[in-house]
Amino acid sequence: MSTHKAAGGKASQHVSPAGKRLEVKVSGGEKVKTGSILVRQRGTTFHKGKNVRAGRDHTLYSMVDGLVKFGTKLGKKVISVVSA
Repeated sequence: MSTHKAAGGKASQHVSPAGKRLEVKVSGGEKVKTGSILVRQRGTTFHKGKNVRAGRDHTLYSMVDGLVKFGTKLGKKVISVVSA
């Protein structure tokens, strides 16, 4: 039997990492400008629609000025931007 408790790990206990602010950033029908972030996500919970592009971390952003439209296509949630 050991005579001392196991060491290590004490410094990293009870430390929570900072939240990454993943969420839908705009509502349906809201006006957005070119380059506006629509959704920050891990994986493709929402898919890109018309006038929307995806960043390398799956962030969806607007390519044109217009109104945000949420919908579905083939059972997938899709976000599009339509010209106002």
